[in-house]
Amino acid sequence: MFKRVLIAALFLIITSAALIGGLTWQAAQGVSAVALENRYVTSSDRFIDIAGARVRVREEGSPEAPAIILIHGFTHSLETWDGWAASLKSDYRVIRYDILGHGLTGPDLQERYAPQERAEFVGSVLDALDLDNAIIAGNSLGGLAAWRFASENRARVDALILISPGAFPLNGASDKPADIPAAMKAYLLTAPEAGVRASAEYIYADDSKITEVRLKIMRDMIRREGNGAAMIKSLEEFTLPDPTEALNRIMAPTLILWGEGDIIIPIEQGRRLEQAISGARLLSYASVGHAAQEEAPAETVADAIVFLKGIEESAEVAAQ
Repeated sequence: MFKRVLIAALFLIITSAALIGGLTWQAAQGVSAVALENRYVTSSDRFIDIAGARVRVREEGSPEAPAIILIHGFTHSLETWDGWAASLKSDYRVIRYDILGHGLTGPDLQERYAPQERAEFVGSVLDALDLDNAIIAGNSLGGLAAWRFASENRARVDALILISPGAFPLNGASDKPADIPAAMKAYLLTAPEAGVRASAEYIYADDSKITEVRLKIMRDMIRREGNGAAMIKSLEEFTLPDPTEALNRIMAPTLILWGEGDIIIPIEQGRRLEQAISGARLLSYASVGHAAQEEAPAETVADAIVFLKGIEESAEVAAQ
C-alpha cells in the first residue's frame, strides 16, 4: 500500500507538471509511425487490414499448430508477450497483435475503443487469419476483451487464459466511465520519461525487473502519433458493468493468473472470477504485479502450458 501511495503521488506530480507547463504541439503530435515501424517491426510482423483497420500482427510457430491469440493491456503493445511467445512457439501458432489505438497499430479511424467493441474485434482478427477457433489469452484490458469474446462466441474459444483481467466495477468505472483526471490525459499525450517509469513501477511489484529496454518500448508505443488521444478516448468509453451473467455463460476451460502484488486490480477480483466462471482455476504469484506474463514470464507460461497440455490430454482420452 505504501508503494502504491508513493507512486501515485509521483505520477500525479509529473503529469500535473506536464499539464501546467503546457503541452507543446510536438508532444501532442507524438513520434512518427514510420520511425517506430523502422525500429520495432520484425520479420515475424505484418500489417493486415482487419475490419477496416491496419493492424500489426506478429506470428511465430508452425501455421499447422494449435493457434493461441495473445492480447495485451492498456498502454502496452504486443512486446509484453515476448517471454511467453519464446516458450509457446515450439508447440503453438502464436499470434499477437497491437490492439486498436495502441502500439504500431495506432488509432482506429472508426474509434472502436469501447470494451464490447474490443471483444468483437477479437472475432475480426480470427476471421482475418482464417481461424474458426483458437486459444485466447489476455492481460488486463486484453483479458477483458478475451473473456467477453468467449462469453458470446463459445464455439470459437478452445481455452481461455486470463491474467489480471478487467471484469467487476472498479475505481469509479461501472455502467458509466469514470472521470479522467487532467493529469492522466497529460501523461498519455506526452509520456514523459519519469512518468513512464512511475507507471511501470505501479504495474510491477518488483521494480528490479524493470529494464531500460522495456521502458523505452513502453514510452515509444504511447508516444506513437495519435496513440495518446486514442487512449484517452478509450478511457472515456471504458465501462465495467456487472459481469456476472456474461461470465456464467463462458464454457471454455479457463485458467486465471494473478500477481499477489497487483495494486491495479486486486486479487479479490480474481477470486470472484474463479467463482463466476464454471470450472475456472485461479493461480497466484507472490511478489508479482499486474502484468504477470511480463514480470514473471517463465513461471506463468509454465503454468499455462501445463493447463493447455491437460486439455489436450483430456481431449485425446475422450476421443478414444
